[in-house]
Amino acid sequence: MKIFLLFIALLIIQRISELILARRNERAVREMGASEYDSEGYRTIVLMHAAFFVSLGAEYFLLKRALNTYWPILATVFVLAQALRYWAIASLGVFWNTKILVLPGIEPVKNGPYRYMKHPNYVAVSIEIAVIPLIFSCYITCILFSALNLIALRRRIRIEESALYRASTN
Repeated sequence: MKIFLLFIALLIIQRISELILARRNERAVREMGASEYDSEGYRTIVLMHAAFFVSLGAEYFLLKRALNTYWPILATVFVLAQALRYWAIASLGVFWNTKILVLPGIEPVKNGPYRYMKHPNYVAVSIEIAVIPLIFSCYITCILFSALNLIALRRRIRIEESALYRASTN
C-alpha cells in the first residue's frame, strides 16, 4: 500500500508541475498571438484524467489489488513512456501545452521524437494510462480509461491537426 500511495503522490506532483509549465507556456504563446481550439474538449480530458486517479485508487483499495508480479517490466515500460513524453515536451519547448494552442504561420515541430512520429506525447500518455493501473493489478481502470483515452485522443488529434494545417497555410 505504501508503494501505491507514494507512486500516486509522485504522479500527482508531476502532473501539477506540468500544469504549471503548461500555464506559463500558454501565457507566452498567447502573447505571440496563439488561438485556442476545443476548450470544451479540454475540460473533458481534464475530467477524464482526474477520474482516472479516482478510479485507480478506488479499484486498488476497494478490490484489494496488489503489486503485479510483472511490475518490474511494467515499471520499465512506464519509465520509457515518461522518457518519450519528456523528450516530446522538451522538443516543443514553449509550444508544449495541455491545450490546443496554435500560432498562425508556424510550421509544426519536426525535431526530437516528432521526426519519427506525429504525436509522441499522446503515444506516451496512452502507454502510461494503460501501464500505471497494470503495475498495481487494476485491470478495470486499465481497460476503461485506455478506451476513454483513445476516444478522446481520436477527436483531439483530428481537431489539432486541422488547426495546425489551417495555421501553417495562413
